Amino acid sequence: MAARGLHSHVKLEGEIERCRAEGQWAQLRSLAQQLLPPARPPRKAAAGAQDAEDFGNMLLAEALLEECLKENFAKLKDSIPLTEKNEPKLGEAKQHLTGILSRGKLRPKYMTEAMLIIGKLHYVEGSYRDAISMYARAGIDDLSTKDEPLYMLRLVTEAFVIKGLALERSTNSIASRARLCEREEEVMACFETACVIAQVYLQELEKTLNNMHSRSIKGSNVTYSEFELSYFLEAALQSAYVTHLKKGNIVKGMRILREILRTVETKATQTFKMTAAKQLAQILLHSLSEDCYWSPLSDPLPEFMNKEDQSYVSNLLCRRPELYTEENAYCPQDNVEEALLLLLISESMANRDAVISRAPDQQDDRAVSLQDASAVYDLLSITLGRRGQYVMLSECLERAMKFAFDEFHLWYQLALSMVACGKSAYAVSVLKECAKLRPTDPTVPLLAAKVCIGSLHWLEEGEYFAKMVIDLGEDAGESLAKGYLALGLTYSLQATDATVKDTQDELNKKALQTLERARELAPEDHQIILYLSLQLALVRQISDAIEHLQEALQLCKDDMNSLHLLALLFSAQKHYQHALDVINMAVVEYPESFSLLFTKVKLEWIHKGPEEALVTCRHMLQMWQMVYNVLQHSGSEKGSSVTETPVIKKHNGLHLTLPDAHDTDSGSQRASSLAASRLEQAMSEITMQSSSMKQGPMQLWTALEQIWLQAAELFMEQQHLKEAGFCIQEAASLFPTSHAVLYMRGKLAEMKGNLEEARQLYDEALTVNPAGVEIMHSLVSAKEELSREYSACSKQVCFE
Repeated sequence: MAARGLHSHVKLEGEIERCRAEGQWAQLRSLAQQLLPPARPPRKAAAGAQDAEDFGNMLLAEALLEECLKENFAKLKDSIPLTEKNEPKLGEAKQHLTGILSRGKLRPKYMTEAMLIIGKLHYVEGSYRDAISMYARAGIDDLSTKDEPLYMLRLVTEAFVIKGLALERSTNSIASRARLCEREEEVMACFETACVIAQVYLQELEKTLNNMHSRSIKGSNVTYSEFELSYFLEAALQSAYVTHLKKGNIVKGMRILREILRTVETKATQTFKMTAAKQLAQILLHSLSEDCYWSPLSDPLPEFMNKEDQSYVSNLLCRRPELYTEENAYCPQDNVEEALLLLLISESMANRDAVISRAPDQQDDRAVSLQDASAVYDLLSITLGRRGQYVMLSECLERAMKFAFDEFHLWYQLALSMVACGKSAYAVSVLKECAKLRPTDPTVPLLAAKVCIGSLHWLEEGEYFAKMVIDLGEDAGESLAKGYLALGLTYSLQATDATVKDTQDELNKKALQTLERARELAPEDHQIILYLSLQLALVRQISDAIEHLQEALQLCKDDMNSLHLLALLFSAQKHYQHALDVINMAVVEYPESFSLLFTKVKLEWIHKGPEEALVTCRHMLQMWQMVYNVLQHSGSEKGSSVTETPVIKKHNGLHLTLPDAHDTDSGSQRASSLAASRLEQAMSEITMQSSSMKQGPMQLWTALEQIWLQAAELFMEQQHLKEAGFCIQEAASLFPTSHAVLYMRGKLAEMKGNLEEARQLYDEALTVNPAGVEIMHSLVSAKEELSREYSACSKQVCFE
């Protein structure tokens, strides 16, 4: 019988320890009742019975207090004191604990626990000094966590964080600056110690619960996935680094955050670690420059080390949290890499834990989940945008669509990322959805119109989106003028594509009227005046175009497109020297613009001869090499997924494309020329021999091809056919099936007298670009020459 009673007592103690460690407060209350004697008339109890009764009262008080705190989580978060009047459980717990302390019958170990519990009670009541005094009486600074049960780790964790919070809230009464500094150091010591013990507690708790689950021990009806962090455990994990960062101690804050993220994760800390990773990423992006960065496995710069104090964590803590091994670990090289790594981990966790149910009872959880995910994706947009990695960003945002129902912000972010990475058709589809979510927002259809007009040459869709903006009327605000601008550009491009003269004239007239309406709405917008001038130039009203263009330059004197168009208009009037002066002025402002340099080559060729133009071509090759070297120095797109690639300035906003050297037939992008360029690009990628060609943006290699072909044309003008052949060979090594390369090879063959070879090359070029007017003209000329030669040969044969 005695052995059975001892076994029952040991089992009861084990159940009590388990419930206190796991936070099973309802079950703890029922166990505490078993230790209390049945109701009877008051009389003096034996010492052992009184000790058991006080222990039961302490357990009951702890359970009541914890239940009260769980019910008032929001008040604790807002630092609202709890009162006995409004919280009966708090009053009952205080009554039990006060009686225990006044009697002093408990064993020292349990008396210390009672002091820790009543210290917490004082804090939630707002009695911060009483809480500090109680913890001093309990001697928490001298407590050791070695060989202590799990629930004791929880109590000590909460005691340290509460002491730190209480000290932080009672610093106003300190007048001495030196004493205030000592108090701040004491606060940080409490917070850092609480953070360490909290992580040890949660790791040990997970091990215990996993062992119990594997052994299928009955009575443990909690799984670790159901374990929720209490307010004070959350505060213990966060307070140290939050306080450092609030005071501007970035080095110390980053050190603690990195240590937290290196500790072995538990299920209870998954959400917290996602928050910590997001906050560390924010610090790396916002508060730390690349020059000041130090990797997680190295020390800060010497100037920061002087400010870095020793850790405040007490040496009495023998137990430390387990860390992930550093073996074969990836170590970031700069702040953007580390931020991206953190955010990709956070994004994975946000997707995994996303609440996608539309049930009304899960509305609050869904809102919190969406808010967390949106914050991660915003930071990802900043991080990947800095490195030009828009493809990766669009892939990340596509994964967010599963919980982005009716969420405009995420949809619009996805659309912007797709526009940036060149997925124009997908971007238009997404923008249509955005327009449904915000039908009164003019910026959405305006962006869709821009994409349709510029990248896709979908003129009917561009017209539709532009009219959506115009239909908003005054509600469109400043975007109304841009809507008319987009519609005018659409009409102008449709006129360029039209094959019937009457249709062309009608569309050009509508384009002029629409652009003039845009100018009336925004008379100070130099961009609208520029496009009005361009439209006037297209209908051959050169003088009016120059007059309007001068107005645009008065509003924005260094606008590249306005200067470029002015040079072209001067050249149309045969004022080549004026045109060259304007182009040289523009090149000084925009030395990296190949478009300006190509126009300069053409003007020099006409006005000064091919020798001068070849000098500019040589300069363009040097400029290209410089840009390419910058790309190679910073790392190629192939070499690293997070490499920062220099942005090649491409002034291709919402405007008609000015003539360039690659499309000599027209000053705009026809649908047929776009199709031809895509076909030749695809074929060139298949036949491309050089692996280095795959590095860098395609526009860079297209520019190099144009430079070589331009040089070849100049050499042919000088009758230097050998040099021209070398230049064409260089261009062909880049894009062997380009219609421009095939056409230039045909011209060279024709100059050498190989008319049959020239005819074949012209045929191939026309197959790639069926709308090439110059190709057709050259092909007809070659066929006529061949026909004359054939006729001459036939007559000679007949004569003989």
